[in-house]
This record gives sequence, C-alpha cells and structure tokens, in this order.
Amino acid sequence: MRIAFLLFLSALSLNFLGAQNYPNITLGTSSALGHGLCEPSITINPQNPANLVAGAILDQVFYSQDSGKTWLRDTLKSTYGVWGDPVVITDYAGNHYFLHLSDPTGRNWQSEEILDRIVIQKSTDGGKSWNNGSYTGLDHPKDQDKHWAVVDSASGNIYVTWTQFDDYGSEDTADQSNIMFSASRDSGATWSKAQIISQVPGNCLDGDSTTEGAVPAVGPKGEVYVAWSNQGKIYFDRSLDSGKTWLKYDQLIARHVGGWETEVPGLQRSNGMPVTVCDISKGPNRGTIYVSWVDDRNGNYDVWLSKSTDQGYNWSAPQRLNDDSTQADQFLTWLACDPVTGYLYSVFYDRRNHEDLQTDVYLAFSQDGGATWTNEKISESPFAPTDQIFFGDYNHIDAYNGVVRPIWTRYENMQLSIHTALINFKKP
Repeated sequence: MRIAFLLFLSALSLNFLGAQNYPNITLGTSSALGHGLCEPSITINPQNPANLVAGAILDQVFYSQDSGKTWLRDTLKSTYGVWGDPVVITDYAGNHYFLHLSDPTGRNWQSEEILDRIVIQKSTDGGKSWNNGSYTGLDHPKDQDKHWAVVDSASGNIYVTWTQFDDYGSEDTADQSNIMFSASRDSGATWSKAQIISQVPGNCLDGDSTTEGAVPAVGPKGEVYVAWSNQGKIYFDRSLDSGKTWLKYDQLIARHVGGWETEVPGLQRSNGMPVTVCDISKGPNRGTIYVSWVDDRNGNYDVWLSKSTDQGYNWSAPQRLNDDSTQADQFLTWLACDPVTGYLYSVFYDRRNHEDLQTDVYLAFSQDGGATWTNEKISESPFAPTDQIFFGDYNHIDAYNGVVRPIWTRYENMQLSIHTALINFKKP
C-alpha cells in the first residue's frame, strides 16, 4: 500500500551565502533489523524538476510531485526479483529508471540464480507505476553486482557499468572480478551484449582487491567515462564512440590509499569507492571530468577529488574537499555535477563536530570547477550508527538547474530512515 508522508514544510529559495537552514524531509522509516531502509538513490526529472523519485533497499520506491516536500511510497516488483543496490536515474524525456540486482526464484541466497543479471525497470508516469523490466549481463553462473547508470542528454542512450564476479565470495584464485559495460539505445527496452572493459582483474572476495565502484559519466560529445578501484589504485577508462570501443589499457589516475573498503567505527561495513561525473553544461568548465573518493592518506578518512580537462589524458593531484582541521572522519560520499549550471555538489557523513560516533551530514559545493569548495552542515541533528546493523554502502545526491537533493540514511532508536534536504540554489 502506498503511504503518504506529509510534512508541511515550505521549500526555500536559497543561495549558499551565509548560514542557511535546509529543511530535512523523511521519506520513510523501517525497523533496523534485517534489510532496513538504506542505500538510498534519488533522481530529479529534468522535464519537471518538481518530480523526484528515490529508491532504497531492498525494493522500496518513493516519488514526489512537489519538489520533495511530500512523498508516496510503494514496493517495486518484478518477475526477475528485486534484490537491492537501488539506482534511480531519469532520461531527458522524463522517464525514470530503477536499476537493481536480481533474485528470479525469490529464494535469495538459497538459490544459485541470485545476482544473475542487472534488472532495469521503467516508469513513464513520474514513478507511480513501473514495468516488469529488462535486463543486461545475464551470464549464469557468474554473478552481477554493484552497478550504476547514466543517460546521454544528446542521444538518450543509457549506459550501465558494474562488477561481474566469476563466483561471488569465492576464495579460488582462479576466479576473477571484472568491470562490465552495456548500453541501451532504445530507452531501456533492449541492451547491448555486456563486455569487459577492465584490463586488471580483481578477486571475488568483495574487498579492496576486487574491482568495484564503476560509476559511468557522459561527456558533452557523447564520450563515456568511468573509474573504479582495485588493489589500492583508481583506474580510468573511456570511450569516445558511445561505448563501442575503449582504451587498450586502463589508465591509473590516483592511489586509493588503504583501498576502497573503509573501516569506519560504528559501521558494519563501509566503502570509499570512486564516483565519476562530467560537466555537460555550457559553462566555462564544460567537458571537465571529476572523480571523487574517500581514503585515509592523512591518517583519517577524507573526501578527495581529481579532475581532468582533456578527456582523461591528464589528471590533477588529489584535492581534499572537506575543509575541517580535525582528525575526524568523513565517509560515504557521493558527487553530482549540475548539467545546467556546471556546479559541483558532494555529500558525505562527517564527525568533525563530535569526539564520539555522533555523525552529521555535510554538503561541499564548488562554483568554479572544483578549484575551491565551501562546506555546510545540512542535517538538522546528529545520529550515532551501530555496527550491529547493516547501514548500507552508499548515499546519493542529484542536482538539476539549481535544485539540489541529497539523500542519506539515518539510524536512531532501532530504526533506519532515509532523508533528503530541500536545497534550491539560484545561480548568481
């Protein structure tokens, strides 16, 4: 049954000058036991920015028609099964897509078919209803996991990258993990045959030596860019022909000090996997590629960013985005680049204001192509997670023409909940 979460708060038209108040909106709440709400993803409809869609594990979908002030909640269903890692995106015609892992038998880990493909379900009515879905990557008995997707604003093509495990969790050194790519050129109806785009394989243990964190981005001329982490290194690949051909050798663009598997106190598990975005605006930084991640090169976890202004041939030295002078941890970050303004937004958990496990949510933003960053706390109150419950592997953020919507997980009183903040940024 759809549940309305009516919160009578007015969205404020804000700029980022001086102290601001960002109304926090609760999308949904669940018990923290089992698979509680976490790993949220959010998307803004470019045809109607008041229409937002969000997803959370395992199978929860939320949609709003008033810029995120109120939300309706539903359960996503598919004959292919809905088994977590929710990713929501929107094409430039206003269609929403919900990507997730598979569980075609409904028996979860008791079935050999779990994780046998990446499933893509589509909504043409603002997130109210969804089709049964299409899929890519079916290659049983191999396992498909940790996907992300992006839409090309010019062609409408949808690109998906993910990790393929020969056998998820296998300790056999002969079993490998690789980064996969697939494209849809017909609005998600069909998908190209999945291809391996990584040259350096990882193991199958779902840790630092596993190839993971592939988040694709599209450039202004239809270029496809993607970075991922493996064995303490961040690799980059690109296609200049809409995903048909790729670099012969992956490019090493940064050290991932300590690897992508971060050990944050109070979390059962966490990661600092890279996120790739590209500026497709008509602004001065059009075409710039940005890759952001978390690592502990300074002795605590910080958020880092490297950028390329020449299609990935050369990369800047890593730049720290969090501006605190403490040894506190910043973790579980995500990055967005507004396709209209070109402004950058990074959301992350932050403990700079506390000496214990109390955690805030911060936003870092840049108006000058990542040259300088401003940090602001956007959560209304802190919370303290516990490593006794699964808190999820990521949060998310989306931005379109000044409408900025981060989304994150919160734990309190044996409940998990997901939240957004109403942030509207008018270009000066």
